[in-house]
Amino acid sequence: MNVPLFPLNSIVLPGGRIPLQLFEPRYIDMLSRCMREDRGFVVVLLRDGAETASKAAFYDVGTYVRIIDFQQLDNGLLGITVEGERKVSVVRSWQQDDGLNLGDVECLIAEAESVVPERYHELPSVLRALFRHPVVNDLGMDVDYEDARHVGWRLTELLPLDKQEKQRLAELQDPLKRLDRLLELLEALEQN
Repeated sequence: MNVPLFPLNSIVLPGGRIPLQLFEPRYIDMLSRCMREDRGFVVVLLRDGAETASKAAFYDVGTYVRIIDFQQLDNGLLGITVEGERKVSVVRSWQQDDGLNLGDVECLIAEAESVVPERYHELPSVLRALFRHPVVNDLGMDVDYEDARHVGWRLTELLPLDKQEKQRLAELQDPLKRLDRLLELLEALEQN
């Protein structure tokens, strides 16, 4: 699958939503093409560089997203909300003359469904608390607090972790290993 790549300092995973502001011509053109062709694009986490830089280094595992809403913002910019559909691996990437990154991507195997085991009982509670924040609540995401994938994906997106850690969590294909790591990270955050 050949798709546009959108490097960000944020991460989005399947079922997650993220609001974006578009102002660069390369991304407004990308949005027009995606809407016209009923296609999505891939959000990849920046490894180095700024979101607005013409050259950026990014990780090879990202998430294919679809546009679910768009509006003109008060600041005059175009705002869109995207929702993650599936994790992908960028096999090859290149840049167009206008600076838009493109890539050949392969879908990763879907993670197995798994109920949140009792030993992780505090993780859904933490997630519920995060969802009480107005900014998170306004995204209107559906969350299954009993599904280890959903709990792990949303905590990976929302917890204040460094981006390398977020990427490592995103790349895990085992939801319970992700919950193990998140529990360790939460305990470390509580001690600091």
